[in-house]
Amino acid sequence: MASITFKFEDKSIPEKTVSGKFEDQSILEITEEVDVHLNHNCGGVCACSTCHIYVESGDEYLEEISDKEEDFIDRAISPRLESRLACQCIILDENARIVVTIPDQRQIIGHEH
Repeated sequence: MASITFKFEDKSIPEKTVSGKFEDQSILEITEEVDVHLNHNCGGVCACSTCHIYVESGDEYLEEISDKEEDFIDRAISPRLESRLACQCIILDENARIVVTIPDQRQIIGHEH
């Protein structure tokens, strides 16, 4: 069973760890299932940068970054080396252990769930 820990730059939101059968799902899809707020203006098709996250650990369990994803990360607020788009972070291993930080979403106007 995979586990994902969601941390938040907005310290008013508590850290959340979830476990489940997440193989072949994107981190964005998982946020929807487990009620973790993450904007996604394009609907998760790698056409914007609003689902930008930082993968703190566990990137080896995710699909490799594409050139298209890198282009959109360049447009994200405060990109770093560990930046990814949650819609493109497909989990490849049923035993994945992943830790991500979600940037402060208050700066983004867009789709919320």
